[in-house]
Amino acid sequence: MPNSLPLPTPKLNAVSDLDSRCDCLVVGVASGTDAMPEMPGISAMQRKLIDDWIRRGEISGKCGEVFMVTTGDADVPLIMTIGTGAKQQRSDGFDLAATAIRKLTKRQRQRVVIDAASLAGSDNADAVVAGALAGCETQGIYQQGDPPQFYAPTQIDFLGTGQQQVTTGKIIGDAVNRCRRLVNEPAGILYPESFAARAQKFGNEVGLEVEVWDEHRLESEGCRAILAVGQGSARRPRLVILRHNGAADPNEAPIALVGKGVTFDSGGLSLKPSEGMVDMKCDMAGAATVASVMRAVAQLKIPRNVIGFCGLAENMVSGSSYKLGDVVETRQGTTIEILNTDAEGRVVLADTLDVAVGHQPQAMVDLATLTGACMVALGREVTGLMSNRDDLCGEVRAAADAEGEPAWQLPMFSLYDEKIKSKVADIKNVGEGRWGGAITAAKLLEQFVGDTPWVHMDIAGPAFADSPLPHRDAGATGAMVRTLLRWIQSR
Repeated sequence: MPNSLPLPTPKLNAVSDLDSRCDCLVVGVASGTDAMPEMPGISAMQRKLIDDWIRRGEISGKCGEVFMVTTGDADVPLIMTIGTGAKQQRSDGFDLAATAIRKLTKRQRQRVVIDAASLAGSDNADAVVAGALAGCETQGIYQQGDPPQFYAPTQIDFLGTGQQQVTTGKIIGDAVNRCRRLVNEPAGILYPESFAARAQKFGNEVGLEVEVWDEHRLESEGCRAILAVGQGSARRPRLVILRHNGAADPNEAPIALVGKGVTFDSGGLSLKPSEGMVDMKCDMAGAATVASVMRAVAQLKIPRNVIGFCGLAENMVSGSSYKLGDVVETRQGTTIEILNTDAEGRVVLADTLDVAVGHQPQAMVDLATLTGACMVALGREVTGLMSNRDDLCGEVRAAADAEGEPAWQLPMFSLYDEKIKSKVADIKNVGEGRWGGAITAAKLLEQFVGDTPWVHMDIAGPAFADSPLPHRDAGATGAMVRTLLRWIQSR
Protein backbone atom coordinates (compact mmCIF):
# COMPACT_ATOMS: atom_id res chain seq x y z
CA MET A 1 0.00 0.00 0.00
CA PRO A 2 1.31 3.53 -0.75
CA ASN A 3 1.94 5.96 2.07
CA SER A 4 -0.04 9.20 2.15
CA LEU A 5 1.67 12.54 2.64
CA PRO A 6 2.00 13.63 6.29
CA LEU A 7 -0.51 16.04 7.80
CA PRO A 8 0.63 19.66 7.38
CA THR A 9 2.67 20.93 10.33
CA PRO A 10 3.83 24.50 9.67
CA LYS A 11 5.27 26.35 12.65
CA LEU A 12 2.57 28.62 14.09
CA ASN A 13 3.50 31.57 16.31
CA ALA A 14 2.07 34.74 17.80
CA VAL A 15 4.21 37.80 17.02
CA SER A 16 3.95 41.41 18.12
CA ASP A 17 5.27 43.00 14.91
CA LEU A 18 6.96 42.30 11.59
CA ASP A 19 10.31 41.63 13.24
CA SER A 20 11.92 39.89 10.25
CA ARG A 21 11.45 39.21 6.57
CA CYS A 22 8.28 37.45 5.41
CA ASP A 23 7.27 36.21 1.97
CA CYS A 24 3.78 37.64 2.30
CA LEU A 25 1.77 39.74 4.74
CA VAL A 26 -1.99 39.03 4.84
CA VAL A 27 -4.26 41.88 5.95
CA GLY A 28 -8.04 42.03 6.28
CA VAL A 29 -9.79 45.08 4.82
CA ALA A 30 -13.39 45.92 5.70
CA SER A 31 -15.80 47.19 3.07
CA GLY A 32 -16.28 50.94 3.18
CA THR A 33 -12.85 51.60 4.67
CA ASP A 34 -10.55 54.20 3.14
CA ALA A 35 -7.24 53.09 4.65
CA MET A 36 -5.19 50.05 5.57
CA PRO A 37 -5.68 48.86 9.19
CA GLU A 38 -3.14 50.02 11.73
CA MET A 39 -0.45 47.48 12.55
CA PRO A 40 3.12 47.58 13.87
CA GLY A 41 6.05 47.22 11.52
CA ILE A 42 4.44 48.47 8.30
CA SER A 43 6.44 51.14 6.52
CA ALA A 44 4.90 54.43 5.39
CA MET A 45 5.58 53.46 1.78
CA GLN A 46 3.75 50.14 2.13
CA ARG A 47 0.79 51.79 3.84
CA LYS A 48 0.55 54.45 1.13
CA LEU A 49 0.65 51.78 -1.58
CA ILE A 50 -2.31 49.91 -0.11
CA ASP A 51 -4.23 53.11 0.71
CA ASP A 52 -3.90 54.23 -2.90
CA TRP A 53 -5.40 50.96 -4.16
CA ILE A 54 -8.27 51.30 -1.68
CA ARG A 55 -9.03 54.86 -2.74
CA ARG A 56 -8.96 53.85 -6.41
CA GLY A 57 -11.57 51.16 -5.68
CA GLU A 58 -9.36 48.22 -6.65
CA ILE A 59 -9.56 46.97 -3.06
CA SER A 60 -13.24 47.00 -2.09
CA GLY A 61 -13.30 44.97 1.11
CA LYS A 62 -16.01 42.67 -0.23
CA CYS A 63 -15.97 39.54 1.94
CA GLY A 64 -13.54 37.01 0.52
CA GLU A 65 -12.14 39.28 -2.22
CA VAL A 66 -8.35 38.82 -2.55
CA PHE A 67 -5.98 41.47 -3.93
CA MET A 68 -2.21 40.98 -4.26
CA VAL A 69 0.19 43.93 -4.13
CA THR A 70 3.88 43.62 -5.00
CA THR A 71 5.65 46.21 -2.86
CA GLY A 72 9.24 46.20 -4.10
CA ASP A 73 10.30 45.94 -0.43
CA ALA A 74 12.93 43.32 0.38
CA ASP A 75 11.45 42.55 3.82
CA VAL A 76 7.76 42.42 2.81
CA PRO A 77 7.77 41.80 -0.95
CA LEU A 78 4.09 40.84 -1.17
CA ILE A 79 0.98 42.07 0.64
CA MET A 80 -2.31 40.24 0.27
CA THR A 81 -5.50 42.04 1.23
CA ILE A 82 -8.62 40.00 1.80
CA GLY A 83 -12.04 41.54 2.23
CA THR A 84 -13.86 41.00 5.52
CA GLY A 85 -17.17 42.59 4.56
CA ALA A 86 -18.95 45.18 6.66
CA LYS A 87 -17.66 43.80 9.94
CA GLN A 88 -15.23 41.23 11.30
CA GLN A 89 -16.95 37.98 12.27
CA ARG A 90 -15.75 34.74 13.78
CA SER A 91 -17.87 32.81 11.30
CA ASP A 92 -15.83 34.33 8.44
CA GLY A 93 -12.39 34.30 10.08
CA PHE A 94 -11.77 30.59 9.49
CA ASP A 95 -12.69 30.72 5.80
CA LEU A 96 -10.80 33.96 5.13
CA ALA A 97 -7.56 32.66 6.63
CA ALA A 98 -7.88 29.37 4.75
CA THR A 99 -8.54 31.27 1.51
CA ALA A 100 -5.44 33.40 2.04
CA ILE A 101 -3.16 30.41 2.63
CA ARG A 102 -4.55 28.46 -0.32
CA LYS A 103 -3.74 31.43 -2.58
CA LEU A 104 -0.09 31.04 -1.59
CA THR A 105 0.38 27.28 -2.10
CA LYS A 106 1.50 27.35 -5.74
CA ARG A 107 5.14 27.59 -4.60
CA GLN A 108 7.08 27.28 -1.37
CA ARG A 109 6.78 30.18 1.11
CA GLN A 110 9.09 30.16 4.08
CA ARG A 111 7.20 32.65 6.25
CA VAL A 112 3.70 34.11 5.96
CA VAL A 113 2.39 36.67 8.45
CA ILE A 114 -1.37 37.08 8.99
CA ASP A 115 -2.85 40.08 10.79
CA ALA A 116 -5.40 37.97 12.69
CA ALA A 117 -7.11 40.91 14.37
CA SER A 118 -7.96 42.51 11.02
CA LEU A 119 -9.56 39.30 9.74
CA ALA A 120 -11.91 38.42 12.60
CA GLY A 121 -11.14 40.62 15.62
CA SER A 122 -8.69 39.87 18.39
CA ASP A 123 -11.19 37.72 20.33
CA ASN A 124 -11.56 35.31 17.41
CA ALA A 125 -7.92 34.82 16.48
CA ASP A 126 -8.14 31.09 17.23
CA ALA A 127 -10.60 30.73 14.33
CA VAL A 128 -8.12 32.51 12.04
CA VAL A 129 -5.29 30.22 13.16
CA ALA A 130 -7.46 27.13 12.65
CA GLY A 131 -8.44 28.30 9.18
CA ALA A 132 -4.86 29.01 8.19
CA LEU A 133 -3.86 25.48 9.19
CA ALA A 134 -6.87 24.00 7.40
CA GLY A 135 -5.80 25.88 4.27
CA CYS A 136 -2.60 23.83 4.28
CA GLU A 137 -4.44 20.51 3.70
CA THR A 138 -5.34 19.12 0.27
CA GLN A 139 -7.13 16.01 -0.94
CA GLY A 140 -4.07 15.18 -3.07
CA ILE A 141 -2.59 13.11 -0.27
CA TYR A 142 -1.10 10.55 -2.68
CA GLN A 143 0.32 13.02 -5.23
CA GLN A 144 4.03 12.28 -5.03
CA GLY A 145 5.03 14.36 -8.05
CA ASP A 146 8.26 16.34 -8.28
CA PRO A 147 7.86 19.24 -8.05
CA PRO A 148 4.88 18.99 -5.71
CA GLN A 149 1.57 20.47 -6.81
CA PHE A 150 0.83 21.98 -3.41
CA TYR A 151 3.13 23.72 -0.93
CA ALA A 152 2.16 24.53 2.64
CA PRO A 153 4.12 27.46 4.16
CA THR A 154 6.96 26.45 6.43
CA GLN A 155 5.95 29.01 9.07
CA ILE A 156 2.81 31.11 9.68
CA ASP A 157 2.94 33.93 12.22
CA PHE A 158 -0.05 35.84 13.58
CA LEU A 159 -0.24 39.49 14.54
CA GLY A 160 -2.80 40.84 16.99
CA THR A 161 -3.11 37.77 19.22
CA GLY A 162 -1.36 35.79 21.94
CA GLN A 163 0.26 32.38 21.97
CA GLN A 164 -2.63 30.77 23.85
CA GLN A 165 -5.06 31.58 21.05
CA VAL A 166 -2.53 30.30 18.53
CA THR A 167 -2.24 27.03 20.45
CA THR A 168 -6.03 26.69 20.66
CA GLY A 169 -6.42 27.45 16.96
CA LYS A 170 -3.75 24.92 16.06
CA ILE A 171 -5.62 22.18 17.96
CA ILE A 172 -8.89 23.05 16.22
CA GLY A 173 -7.28 23.27 12.78
CA ASP A 174 -5.49 19.99 13.31
CA ALA A 175 -8.80 18.34 14.28
CA VAL A 176 -10.41 19.58 11.05
CA ASN A 177 -7.47 18.34 8.98
CA ARG A 178 -7.33 15.00 10.80
CA CYS A 179 -11.02 14.44 10.08
CA ARG A 180 -10.52 15.36 6.42
CA ARG A 181 -7.53 13.05 6.13
CA LEU A 182 -9.42 10.08 7.57
CA VAL A 183 -12.30 10.63 5.16
CA ASN A 184 -10.04 11.17 2.13
CA GLU A 185 -8.12 7.93 2.70
CA PRO A 186 -9.06 5.17 0.22
CA ALA A 187 -11.25 2.40 1.59
CA GLY A 188 -8.53 -0.12 0.79
CA ILE A 189 -6.35 1.62 3.37
CA LEU A 190 -8.93 2.76 5.91
CA TYR A 191 -11.31 -0.04 6.91
CA PRO A 192 -12.80 -0.92 10.31
CA GLU A 193 -9.67 -2.50 11.77
CA SER A 194 -7.23 0.13 10.48
CA PHE A 195 -9.56 2.99 11.50
CA ALA A 196 -9.66 1.52 14.99
CA ALA A 197 -5.86 1.25 15.04
CA ARG A 198 -5.46 4.89 14.05
CA ALA A 199 -7.98 6.01 16.64
CA GLN A 200 -6.16 3.95 19.27
CA LYS A 201 -2.83 5.53 18.33
CA PHE A 202 -3.80 9.18 18.23
CA GLY A 203 -6.14 8.79 21.19
CA ASN A 204 -3.37 7.35 23.34
CA GLU A 205 -1.06 10.20 22.25
CA VAL A 206 -3.26 12.76 24.00
CA GLY A 207 -4.37 10.73 27.02
CA LEU A 208 -7.75 9.44 25.88
CA GLU A 209 -8.89 6.08 27.18
CA VAL A 210 -9.49 3.96 24.07
CA GLU A 211 -11.45 0.73 23.94
CA VAL A 212 -11.89 -1.33 20.76
CA TRP A 213 -14.55 -4.01 20.41
CA ASP A 214 -13.64 -6.63 17.79
CA GLU A 215 -16.15 -8.95 16.13
CA HIS A 216 -16.02 -11.37 19.07
CA ARG A 217 -16.79 -8.64 21.61
CA LEU A 218 -19.53 -7.32 19.35
CA GLU A 219 -21.03 -10.81 19.26
CA SER A 220 -20.89 -11.21 23.02
CA GLU A 221 -22.43 -7.75 23.49
CA GLY A 222 -25.33 -8.59 21.18
CA CYS A 223 -24.42 -5.98 18.56
CA ARG A 224 -26.11 -7.99 15.85
CA ALA A 225 -27.06 -4.95 13.76
CA ILE A 226 -23.44 -3.83 13.29
CA LEU A 227 -22.42 -7.40 12.55
CA ALA A 228 -25.25 -7.83 10.01
CA VAL A 229 -24.13 -4.85 7.95
CA GLY A 230 -20.52 -6.01 8.00
CA GLN A 231 -21.08 -9.71 7.41
CA GLY A 232 -20.67 -9.47 3.63
CA SER A 233 -17.14 -8.10 3.93
CA ALA A 234 -13.80 -9.79 4.58
CA ARG A 235 -13.08 -6.78 6.85
CA ARG A 236 -14.66 -7.44 10.22
CA PRO A 237 -16.63 -4.68 12.03
CA ARG A 238 -15.34 -2.76 15.03
CA LEU A 239 -16.70 -0.40 17.65
CA VAL A 240 -14.34 2.22 19.08
CA ILE A 241 -14.98 3.99 22.39
CA LEU A 242 -12.87 7.05 23.30
CA ARG A 243 -13.16 8.55 26.81
CA HIS A 244 -12.08 11.96 28.08
CA ASN A 245 -12.45 12.25 31.86
CA GLY A 246 -12.13 16.01 32.23
CA ALA A 247 -14.75 16.91 34.86
CA ALA A 248 -13.74 17.74 38.41
CA ASP A 249 -16.50 15.37 39.52
CA PRO A 250 -15.69 11.96 38.04
CA ASN A 251 -19.36 10.98 38.45
CA GLU A 252 -20.61 13.82 36.26
CA ALA A 253 -22.80 12.42 33.46
CA PRO A 254 -20.84 12.50 30.19
CA ILE A 255 -21.58 14.12 26.88
CA ALA A 256 -21.80 11.40 24.21
CA LEU A 257 -20.76 11.74 20.56
CA VAL A 258 -21.75 8.93 18.19
CA GLY A 259 -20.46 8.54 14.64
CA LYS A 260 -21.49 6.38 11.71
CA GLY A 261 -18.39 4.66 10.36
CA VAL A 262 -19.27 2.73 7.21
CA THR A 263 -15.76 2.73 5.77
CA PHE A 264 -17.06 1.78 2.34
CA ASP A 265 -20.65 1.52 1.17
CA SER A 266 -21.29 -0.50 -1.96
CA GLY A 267 -24.99 -0.53 -1.11
CA GLY A 268 -24.79 -4.25 -0.39
CA LEU A 269 -27.27 -6.35 -2.39
CA SER A 270 -29.15 -3.08 -3.09
CA LEU A 271 -26.06 -2.26 -5.13
CA LYS A 272 -25.24 1.35 -5.94
CA PRO A 273 -24.37 2.31 -9.53
CA SER A 274 -20.71 3.18 -10.12
CA GLU A 275 -21.30 6.94 -10.05
CA GLY A 276 -23.04 6.61 -6.69
CA MET A 277 -20.32 4.37 -5.26
CA VAL A 278 -17.11 6.14 -6.29
CA ASP A 279 -17.01 8.50 -3.29
CA MET A 280 -18.34 6.05 -0.73
CA LYS A 281 -15.06 6.03 1.16
CA CYS A 282 -16.65 9.14 2.73
CA ASP A 283 -19.45 7.18 4.42
CA MET A 284 -17.44 7.07 7.65
CA ALA A 285 -17.29 10.88 7.98
CA GLY A 286 -19.42 10.79 11.13
CA ALA A 287 -16.98 8.46 12.88
CA ALA A 288 -14.01 10.49 11.60
CA THR A 289 -15.58 13.64 13.05
CA VAL A 290 -16.16 12.01 16.43
CA ALA A 291 -12.61 10.62 16.65
CA SER A 292 -11.05 13.94 15.63
CA VAL A 293 -13.21 15.97 18.03
CA MET A 294 -12.35 13.62 20.89
CA ARG A 295 -8.63 14.11 20.28
CA ALA A 296 -9.11 17.89 20.34
CA VAL A 297 -11.25 17.70 23.50
CA ALA A 298 -8.35 15.99 25.26
CA GLN A 299 -5.77 18.47 23.91
CA LEU A 300 -7.89 21.45 24.95
CA LYS A 301 -8.36 19.86 28.40
CA ILE A 302 -12.07 20.66 28.33
CA PRO A 303 -13.42 20.25 31.89
CA ARG A 304 -16.21 17.85 30.91
CA ASN A 305 -16.57 14.11 30.73
CA VAL A 306 -16.96 13.29 27.03
CA ILE A 307 -17.23 9.86 25.39
CA GLY A 308 -17.05 9.19 21.64
CA PHE A 309 -18.47 6.06 19.97
CA CYS A 310 -17.57 4.99 16.42
CA GLY A 311 -19.56 2.15 14.85
CA LEU A 312 -17.42 0.73 12.03
CA ALA A 313 -18.38 -1.67 9.24
CA GLU A 314 -17.93 -2.24 5.51
CA ASN A 315 -21.13 -2.73 3.51
CA MET A 316 -20.04 -5.15 0.80
CA VAL A 317 -21.49 -7.82 -1.48
CA SER A 318 -20.82 -11.54 -1.07
CA GLY A 319 -22.64 -14.79 -0.42
CA SER A 320 -22.76 -13.90 3.26
CA SER A 321 -24.24 -10.40 2.80
CA TYR A 322 -27.33 -9.54 4.77
CA LYS A 323 -30.39 -9.72 2.57
CA LEU A 324 -33.57 -7.88 1.76
CA GLY A 325 -36.31 -9.29 3.93
CA ASP A 326 -33.93 -10.23 6.74
CA VAL A 327 -34.97 -9.33 10.27
CA VAL A 328 -32.15 -8.15 12.53
CA GLU A 329 -32.49 -8.16 16.30
CA THR A 330 -30.57 -5.19 17.68
CA ARG A 331 -28.60 -5.06 20.91
CA GLN A 332 -31.51 -3.22 22.52
CA GLY A 333 -33.92 -5.97 21.44
CA THR A 334 -35.89 -4.02 18.85
CA THR A 335 -36.18 -5.92 15.56
CA ILE A 336 -35.55 -4.25 12.19
CA GLU A 337 -36.85 -5.56 8.86
CA ILE A 338 -34.28 -4.91 6.12
CA LEU A 339 -36.01 -3.60 2.99
CA ASN A 340 -32.96 -1.89 1.52
CA THR A 341 -29.39 -2.94 2.31
CA ASP A 342 -28.22 0.52 1.21
CA ALA A 343 -30.00 2.02 4.23
CA GLU A 344 -27.29 0.49 6.38
CA GLY A 345 -25.98 3.46 8.37
CA ARG A 346 -29.06 3.64 10.56
CA VAL A 347 -28.71 -0.09 11.25
CA VAL A 348 -25.09 0.36 12.40
CA LEU A 349 -26.11 3.34 14.52
CA ALA A 350 -28.93 1.41 16.18
CA ASP A 351 -26.43 -0.68 18.14
CA THR A 352 -23.90 2.13 18.52
CA LEU A 353 -26.50 4.46 20.05
CA ASP A 354 -27.61 1.72 22.42
CA VAL A 355 -24.05 1.25 23.67
CA ALA A 356 -23.79 5.03 24.18
CA VAL A 357 -27.10 5.21 26.08
CA GLY A 358 -25.73 2.60 28.49
CA HIS A 359 -23.25 5.23 29.72
CA GLN A 360 -26.17 7.45 30.82
CA PRO A 361 -25.08 10.62 29.01
CA GLN A 362 -26.48 14.03 29.91
CA ALA A 363 -26.76 14.78 26.18
CA MET A 364 -25.94 12.91 23.00
CA VAL A 365 -25.20 13.96 19.42
CA ASP A 366 -24.80 11.57 16.53
CA LEU A 367 -23.30 12.42 13.14
CA ALA A 368 -23.88 10.45 9.98
CA THR A 369 -23.67 10.74 6.21
CA LEU A 370 -27.10 9.18 6.39
CA THR A 371 -29.45 10.18 3.58
CA GLY A 372 -29.53 11.63 0.11
CA ALA A 373 -32.97 12.87 1.10
CA CYS A 374 -31.36 15.43 3.42
CA MET A 375 -29.46 16.85 0.45
CA VAL A 376 -32.69 17.02 -1.54
CA ALA A 377 -34.26 18.98 1.31
CA LEU A 378 -31.38 21.28 2.27
CA GLY A 379 -28.76 21.14 -0.47
CA ARG A 380 -25.16 20.00 -0.23
CA GLU A 381 -23.89 22.68 2.15
CA VAL A 382 -26.37 22.44 5.04
CA THR A 383 -26.48 19.91 7.88
CA GLY A 384 -29.89 18.60 8.84
CA LEU A 385 -30.66 18.59 12.58
CA MET A 386 -33.32 16.31 14.10
CA SER A 387 -33.88 15.99 17.81
CA ASN A 388 -36.11 14.89 20.67
CA ARG A 389 -35.31 18.11 22.59
CA ASP A 390 -35.69 21.51 20.95
CA ASP A 391 -33.61 23.26 23.62
CA LEU A 392 -30.64 20.96 23.00
CA CYS A 393 -31.04 21.31 19.26
CA GLY A 394 -31.00 25.08 19.75
CA GLU A 395 -27.66 24.82 21.55
CA VAL A 396 -26.11 22.88 18.69
CA ARG A 397 -27.64 25.21 16.10
CA ALA A 398 -26.23 28.26 17.94
CA ALA A 399 -22.75 26.72 17.95
CA ALA A 400 -23.03 25.98 14.22
CA ASP A 401 -24.14 29.56 13.49
CA ALA A 402 -21.22 30.99 15.48
CA GLU A 403 -18.72 28.85 13.56
CA GLY A 404 -20.26 29.56 10.16
CA GLU A 405 -21.29 25.94 9.54
CA PRO A 406 -24.91 26.12 8.28
CA ALA A 407 -27.43 23.79 9.90
CA TRP A 408 -31.23 23.61 9.94
CA GLN A 409 -33.69 21.75 12.14
CA LEU A 410 -36.21 19.42 10.51
CA PRO A 411 -39.46 18.38 12.24
CA MET A 412 -39.84 15.12 14.15
CA PHE A 413 -43.65 14.91 14.28
CA SER A 414 -45.08 11.69 15.70
CA LEU A 415 -46.88 11.05 12.40
CA TYR A 416 -43.51 9.97 10.96
CA ASP A 417 -43.37 7.06 13.44
CA GLU A 418 -46.06 5.27 11.46
CA LYS A 419 -43.95 5.37 8.33
CA ILE A 420 -41.25 3.06 9.70
CA LYS A 421 -43.57 0.44 11.21
CA SER A 422 -43.03 -3.02 9.80
CA LYS A 423 -45.60 -5.75 9.19
CA VAL A 424 -43.00 -8.39 10.09
CA ALA A 425 -40.71 -6.80 12.69
CA ASP A 426 -40.95 -3.87 15.09
CA ILE A 427 -39.68 -1.39 12.52
CA LYS A 428 -38.33 -1.35 8.95
CA ASN A 429 -35.16 0.35 7.82
CA VAL A 430 -36.77 2.56 5.15
CA GLY A 431 -39.84 4.75 5.13
CA GLU A 432 -42.13 5.61 2.23
CA GLY A 433 -39.62 5.91 -0.57
CA ARG A 434 -38.25 9.41 -1.08
CA TRP A 435 -40.83 11.21 1.00
CA GLY A 436 -39.42 12.58 4.24
CA GLY A 437 -36.48 10.21 3.96
CA ALA A 438 -34.12 12.19 6.21
CA ILE A 439 -36.77 12.33 8.95
CA THR A 440 -37.85 8.69 8.75
CA ALA A 441 -34.19 7.69 9.05
CA ALA A 442 -33.90 9.88 12.15
CA LYS A 443 -37.12 8.35 13.49
CA LEU A 444 -35.48 4.91 13.33
CA LEU A 445 -32.53 6.25 15.32
CA GLU A 446 -34.89 7.79 17.85
CA GLN A 447 -36.09 4.28 18.77
CA PHE A 448 -32.65 3.65 20.30
CA VAL A 449 -32.04 6.78 22.40
CA GLY A 450 -34.76 6.37 25.03
CA ASP A 451 -35.16 9.47 27.19
CA THR A 452 -31.63 10.72 26.55
CA PRO A 453 -31.58 14.29 25.17
CA TRP A 454 -30.38 13.71 21.62
CA VAL A 455 -29.59 15.50 18.37
CA HIS A 456 -29.04 13.73 15.06
CA MET A 457 -26.87 15.54 12.51
CA ASP A 458 -27.25 14.37 8.91
CA ILE A 459 -24.00 15.51 7.27
CA ALA A 460 -24.48 13.68 3.96
CA GLY A 461 -24.22 16.95 2.05
CA PRO A 462 -21.53 19.04 3.73
CA ALA A 463 -19.12 16.23 4.73
CA PHE A 464 -17.76 15.68 1.22
CA ALA A 465 -17.57 18.14 -1.68
CA ASP A 466 -17.39 17.49 -5.41
CA SER A 467 -15.81 20.86 -6.19
CA PRO A 468 -13.26 23.10 -4.46
CA LEU A 469 -14.06 26.48 -2.95
CA PRO A 470 -11.60 29.33 -2.32
CA HIS A 471 -11.14 28.23 1.31
CA ARG A 472 -10.89 24.46 0.82
CA ASP A 473 -10.14 21.71 -1.65
CA ALA A 474 -12.75 19.30 -2.95
CA GLY A 475 -13.15 16.03 -1.05
CA ALA A 476 -13.59 15.81 2.70
CA THR A 477 -14.44 19.08 4.46
CA GLY A 478 -14.25 18.35 8.20
CA ALA A 479 -17.77 19.75 8.59
CA MET A 480 -19.07 20.10 12.16
CA VAL A 481 -15.73 19.55 13.93
CA ARG A 482 -15.64 23.21 14.98
CA THR A 483 -19.34 23.24 15.83
CA LEU A 484 -19.06 20.26 18.17
CA LEU A 485 -16.01 21.65 19.95
CA ARG A 486 -17.77 24.97 20.50
CA TRP A 487 -20.96 23.24 21.71
CA ILE A 488 -19.10 21.02 24.17
CA GLN A 489 -17.17 23.99 25.58
CA SER A 490 -20.37 26.02 25.93
CA ARG A 491 -22.28 23.50 28.06
